[in-house]
Amino acid sequence: MKKLLLASFVGLLSCLMSFGQGFQFKADDIDIDYKTYTLKNGLTLLVHEDHKAPIAAVNVWYHVGSKNEKPGKSGFAHLFEHLMFNGSENYNTDYFQALESIGGTDLNGTTNTDRTNYFQNVPVSALDQVLFLESDRMGHLLGAIDQEKLDEQRGVVQNEKRQGENQPYGMQWDYLTKAMYPKGHSYSWTVIGEMEDLNAASLEDVQEWFKSYYGAANAVVAVAGDIDAEEVHQKVIKYFGDIPSGPTVERQEVNIPNKIYDSRQEYQDRVPETRVLFAWNTPPFGSREDLHFDLISAILTSGKNSRLYQKFIYQDQSASAAVSFQSSSEIASQFITWLNVKQGEDAAKLEKELEAEIERFIKEGPTEEELKRVKANYFANFIKGLERIGGFGGVSDILASNQTYHGDASYYKTQLKYVEDATAEDLRKTAEKWLTKGKHILICRPFPEYDIVESSVDRSKLPELGAPKSSKFPELQRMQLSNGLNVVLAQRKGVPTVIINLVADAGYKTDYLSSPGTANLAMNLMDEGTKDKTSLEINEQLQLLGASLSTFSSQDESNVYMSTLKPSLDASLDLFMDVLLNPVFPQKEFERLQKEQINNIKQEKSQPITMALRVMNKYLYGEDHPYSSPYTGTGYEDSVSNLTRDDVVNFYNTWFKPNNSTLIVTGDVEMSELKSKLEKTLGKWKKGDVPTIAFNQPKTGSSNTLYLMNRPESQQSVILAGHLTEKYGGVNEIALEQMVNILGGDFTSRINMNLREDKHWSYGAGGFVLGSKEERPFIVYAPVQTDKTAESVTEIRKEISEFTSTRPATGEELEKVKTNQVLKLPGQWETNSSVNSSVRSLIRYDLPDDYYQKYDQNVRSLSVDDIKKVSNEVVQPGKVNWFMVGDRAEIIDKLDALGFDNIVEIDADGNPKKPAVKPTETDIKN
Repeated sequence: MKKLLLASFVGLLSCLMSFGQGFQFKADDIDIDYKTYTLKNGLTLLVHEDHKAPIAAVNVWYHVGSKNEKPGKSGFAHLFEHLMFNGSENYNTDYFQALESIGGTDLNGTTNTDRTNYFQNVPVSALDQVLFLESDRMGHLLGAIDQEKLDEQRGVVQNEKRQGENQPYGMQWDYLTKAMYPKGHSYSWTVIGEMEDLNAASLEDVQEWFKSYYGAANAVVAVAGDIDAEEVHQKVIKYFGDIPSGPTVERQEVNIPNKIYDSRQEYQDRVPETRVLFAWNTPPFGSREDLHFDLISAILTSGKNSRLYQKFIYQDQSASAAVSFQSSSEIASQFITWLNVKQGEDAAKLEKELEAEIERFIKEGPTEEELKRVKANYFANFIKGLERIGGFGGVSDILASNQTYHGDASYYKTQLKYVEDATAEDLRKTAEKWLTKGKHILICRPFPEYDIVESSVDRSKLPELGAPKSSKFPELQRMQLSNGLNVVLAQRKGVPTVIINLVADAGYKTDYLSSPGTANLAMNLMDEGTKDKTSLEINEQLQLLGASLSTFSSQDESNVYMSTLKPSLDASLDLFMDVLLNPVFPQKEFERLQKEQINNIKQEKSQPITMALRVMNKYLYGEDHPYSSPYTGTGYEDSVSNLTRDDVVNFYNTWFKPNNSTLIVTGDVEMSELKSKLEKTLGKWKKGDVPTIAFNQPKTGSSNTLYLMNRPESQQSVILAGHLTEKYGGVNEIALEQMVNILGGDFTSRINMNLREDKHWSYGAGGFVLGSKEERPFIVYAPVQTDKTAESVTEIRKEISEFTSTRPATGEELEKVKTNQVLKLPGQWETNSSVNSSVRSLIRYDLPDDYYQKYDQNVRSLSVDDIKKVSNEVVQPGKVNWFMVGDRAEIIDKLDALGFDNIVEIDADGNPKKPAVKPTETDIKN
């Protein structure tokens, strides 16, 4: 079998076995070609050449994480990661701003228990600038860190902590961390840290952290992309060679707590369902048994054929989620599994059944079929990651992580070999060794629901006594089949994946002619069985092919979407056609997914952001409009409960017509072979009439109104503010994109810099214009700490108002966003999935095929006057309505003083709970 080289993926064809047997990859057949250099100061450099796109990925890893902190000093590693983005001694400017100006994408930094990394993709022309910036903050940072920056990022991190803990089950990780590791163990505190430790962090503490861990010898730099290895080596010597190695860092030994007895803990949270979680301490990252647990978790919960999915979701339908995974870390890991128990089900019963499933695995182990399936899926996922040079799971990430953790960038081959060699008995013995003692059981139960009733009691006097009683964009190729189906091919050679996407002009807007939630349920059900295959058989074939398939809707479109590998294209395409042309919408699956959709609605009504998104359209468009249903598309509990199988079959029969659809294919495919294949299959698909949806004039009926949803004990308030603006094409769309980037789209936009960086009230805030074919919402959003809710409203009002009056967009701001937009284009279409998405936008808005070829020049030619014009057209401060989710008792007094024309308290479905809090002007006159 040939080697699977990243540059060309030669040998994939030889890896494909006969259909039904799946892929049989071997670790030795997968090579990432790279060169290793060690600088005199100890810095390790890894270089990989990939010339498919004119971009480069720079990934810098420091071998330091939260386990290097001391008790009482938690959160330092993560806090310092934030400080690294605020400028260095020789470039004392926000790092995001610097990267935006040179077209950076996939830009971020992350911290975990064991490492901190910083990564970005940039045009190759910007490589020197990135190396300068990364080296400057590695070797020249301390002079730029002052008390003001420390206080600023401390506030941002604390809001990040609040935002995480404000989510349903958000406290789970804090409880689990403290239960699984004894006090003093290096993993006995969370990565984000404790509030009191963050408050106590001093400038001296931060400086000492940098001196101790950010030396060159404790770092790995991985560079991948359209580069020459030796040229990169010389550049890295130039920029990093003078940086001191730093002190020797003591490496901690493997330290797996020996938990002999089971332990149990219960807590309450504002969640719709009970969660039953088991956790065990397990071997460290990269060990043979660690990889065994990756396979065990896949057998238990990966895909519809997995054991826990089959038992609890598919058959018993007693749980809404079944999850398991190996949480791998350097000196100890955890194996975690949980069930979300559906309302009305007995959590204690499911706990015993989950325990029985684990015991059955320990006793019997997996079947050969299960093992073969998850191995194929593991290798397929790894290979798909090799398409990208940067970001999580990309080539530079793989090389840097293996070098950092294992001292060998090629250690990934060892892990793949562990997967390849694993037998069913190996997995059974690993489970028996680690899962038979010392588990922690963590139960999260919903808070009880309380309410009050309105009272008519006259409390000015005692009641009368009564009588006692009871009480790079590819060139597009097009063709049209005789039945009217449009086919668009974006051919990209040398890339191993193929994306197939059937887009029907349907989506949630069609619920206007039926019932809210119909499109969502119909598309979820569409891949649950065909005339010849059950849902489980479809899933089995997908895993064997290394493919994935999903059916879903957005507001204007419904999609049948497949991602597969080129060697399995023919078999994958056959399966895709079967799902598209022969769905049977089984009654049993309809009932199961109907319940799941109702459960998802309940979940949405517990999430702060989705609570606001569910009600927003109802008040922006008015109820008699195709876009008035919840933006999530799930509908309402009562509307979904009343749906029947006939409703979803009717949806399919009405909207899925070839003359109402476009097939978009992206990958290494010839149009001639694609056409031949499609004529024999989709060519027989019969065209037909499709209803017309009339888009009437939206009936907003209000402005400067606050629609308030009460969420008691929320640590944050979620604010959405906006109004409708012109349909796509009604304004200069390219100018609109850049206007939004200046106001709220980029990290360095006005709104985010105000609420996050200047005020420290939010982890992130901004604005956007939602994509719709008809009139669209212009939205500003901000999750903010509860005690700054009213102040944040004032700041948002100020930003919107000044943007069209006293402080319009400047030439400097325009140049920044223009440059960023143009320079990040080469990396925007690195994957076939991203190309397919862009083609879908071209079709959705009827844009010319050369739109992205001319996009560069159209952006460059924008003037400040263009931005001001579109600002005045789109940003209308006088039309804004407000939607807020927060703790009413904590925020209402200040909100009353903000001058809203009306404050209406609504429930999670958008229905007014009582009359407006404030009387209207008409009421006062009357």
